[in-house]
Amino acid sequence: MKLMLGAALIGLTLAGTARAEDPRIHLAMLQPPRSGLNPLTDDAFKLSRWSTAETLIRLNADGDPQPFLATEWSRVDDHSWRFVIRKGVTFHDGTNLTPERVVASLTTATQAVPVPRILNGVKMTATVDGDAVLVRTEVSDPLLPNRLSSPQLAILAEAAYRPDGTVVPTRAGTGPFVLTAIEGVTSAHLDRFDGYWGERAKLSGIDADYVGDGTARGAALRTGTADIVEAVPVSQAALIDPDLIHEVPMPRTNTLYVNTAKGPLADPALRAAVREAVDRAAIVRTVYEGRADEARGLLGPALPWADGLRGPVNHVAASNANGAKITIGTFTDRAELPEVAVLIAQQLTAAGFEVEQDVREYAHIEADALAGAFDIFILSRATVLDSGDPVAYMVADFSCEGSFNIGQLCDPAVDAALEKAGLAPAGAERRQAIIEAEAAILATDGAIPLLHERVMQGEQAGVAGAERDPRERMIVTEHTTLTE
Repeated sequence: MKLMLGAALIGLTLAGTARAEDPRIHLAMLQPPRSGLNPLTDDAFKLSRWSTAETLIRLNADGDPQPFLATEWSRVDDHSWRFVIRKGVTFHDGTNLTPERVVASLTTATQAVPVPRILNGVKMTATVDGDAVLVRTEVSDPLLPNRLSSPQLAILAEAAYRPDGTVVPTRAGTGPFVLTAIEGVTSAHLDRFDGYWGERAKLSGIDADYVGDGTARGAALRTGTADIVEAVPVSQAALIDPDLIHEVPMPRTNTLYVNTAKGPLADPALRAAVREAVDRAAIVRTVYEGRADEARGLLGPALPWADGLRGPVNHVAASNANGAKITIGTFTDRAELPEVAVLIAQQLTAAGFEVEQDVREYAHIEADALAGAFDIFILSRATVLDSGDPVAYMVADFSCEGSFNIGQLCDPAVDAALEKAGLAPAGAERRQAIIEAEAAILATDGAIPLLHERVMQGEQAGVAGAERDPRERMIVTEHTTLTE
């Protein structure tokens, strides 16, 4: 471990020596690429965070679609959307963005094996329509513009797509920075692209090192060998100037999934007793050292519109626990969850329950959780998936036919509310329907949200204009600057 930490810091130090002559910015990234920065995989989010690969659409803070490589769009019919392609855009290799090129990129994504996550269960075709692209889906999809904002559907130059099926994103994007070098799982390097269609980048380049060790990332921020650091561990925060740490709310909620189908908690009044026994403040204060937000619903501050739309939830009255025996399950892969389980067990014991705990690695407990083997399962769950919309998560976790329905919840009112939300168009109408669905879910006490997680992003004092993005799609943009 010492050798690995030393190597990481040496790499960062060497990268940092160039800054005096060349105003480049240096990043310490959390994870190395898993697929050689193939944009059809989760590696696409790195390309997006470096502002090198761009999509037809991007999302604003509320998750609403905004123009990007598409300047406007309209819904032609229930199954078709027309996207007008921005003119005057040049790829990093000097070729031009055209509707034909957009169609080719999207078609490659639909035919990829495995298909990009954003297209799971979606059958989509794209064709050229004059200066636009016509995108058709097999079933009505009111969220198609949001879907096309996923970094996995970035539009790249023809040269990126190799005959052997691989996709290599070097010198192939349209963003303000051109990816010039991929150094395996060690680093990547980007230069400013002076032919960018938008505002010229203020930085001359980006050097990104992958530093998986949290102590090394903390040291890189503390010593100044990295300008921006992803995911500073809580354990390192006390060692770092607090002015260099910025907490970003994440669209991730820690929730008690309560078994509504069998066992003692099939009784709604006993589920209500669980809800009333939970002390969220104690969990945030002790386990998360105050670096999390107490939950008022399933959706947290990463979705800034949610709290303002909420109203009261109609809960049933709680009964006495009377020694009811329950089992709490969770997993070790997220270090905080076993500690959360201990505190929840103490709180429920104090409320009169008899509690057992079952804590294993996630790979060894998921099947039992999905089969309803626990009375309560504690899960840290992303609430906003690639489309920037929480309906898919809510359907998967809380509908009768949900594929991730750990609590075995099947409630007609919940299903009706989720169907309404799923059919609503993006915007204010959909947001209101989502909050109504959240209230229907919470009323069952089949889901008892505890807290919303935050991530700590480190930035040196000379960094300005870095994005602190809950969706982890952006970090360095054309507006980011660096001074000594």
